[in-house]
Amino acid sequence: MIASSELILNPDGSVYHLNLLPEHIAHDIIFVGDQNRVEKITQHFERIEFSQQKREFKTQTGYFKGKRMTVMSTGIGPDNIDIVMNELDALVNIDLTTRTVKEELTSLNIIRIGTSGSLQADIPVDSLVMSKYGLGLDNMLRSYLIDEISEKNIEEAFIQQTKWDIQKGRPYVIKGSEDLEQRIESEKIIKGFTGTAGGFYGPQGRVLRLPIQDPELNSKMDAFEFEGIKMTNLEMETGAIYGLGKLLGHQCLSLNAIIANRATGTFSEDPYKAVDALIAYTLDQLAQS
Repeated sequence: MIASSELILNPDGSVYHLNLLPEHIAHDIIFVGDQNRVEKITQHFERIEFSQQKREFKTQTGYFKGKRMTVMSTGIGPDNIDIVMNELDALVNIDLTTRTVKEELTSLNIIRIGTSGSLQADIPVDSLVMSKYGLGLDNMLRSYLIDEISEKNIEEAFIQQTKWDIQKGRPYVIKGSEDLEQRIESEKIIKGFTGTAGGFYGPQGRVLRLPIQDPELNSKMDAFEFEGIKMTNLEMETGAIYGLGKLLGHQCLSLNAIIANRATGTFSEDPYKAVDALIAYTLDQLAQS
């Protein structure tokens, strides 16, 4: 039995942060960072059967082309992903009444739709990028036992090629769901490594008033390559989603609309159009499978 201090429930029996009960979520779940983006997706639904919000976690469940889906905002960063992934898993794989793990486990399909900046000059703004691997620079996942799921050979290559300072913690690399990759991929999609940073400014190489530990890190990551796969973009959630998803037995994939190119210093003339295109594409691919 899981103690009440470990699995915290609200008075109505819902999981603490998300404020959800098991019947509130679908098998197919779309993550967004911004709570305001939830309705940008669900406005395409034929109907919405459930809506809930607590803090930055907004959830809506409904139907698109007859398929039941949930859209949920996670907020920003690996720490929020730790909350969302564990509480979602609890909804389907823990009996919340008895506080015991179910004998038969459920695997959810989780797809993140986000915005990001490209690290490569040849990945222009308004491109659609799929994260074949999440490359975590954030350390959150190291609180768990990840040796059986991480790609140690790629981690070593990244450490060597970028001369990574191990005092910042060891980067981790987790592969995305091959099943979802096959369902979602097309000629429109660019694939690669997505770096997941633990912050927006210094951890992503941005300098305002504070000097950073490695001013050349972004250019080193630009040049990183493993068996022909390059770093495509840098954001703050994918590695954590992939790692917790794989540990918990869920299928996870991350998609990003590229709205900025760090290599060329360009920004999309219409970032909302790029995001809308990714939303429409993802919904159609999910509804067909």
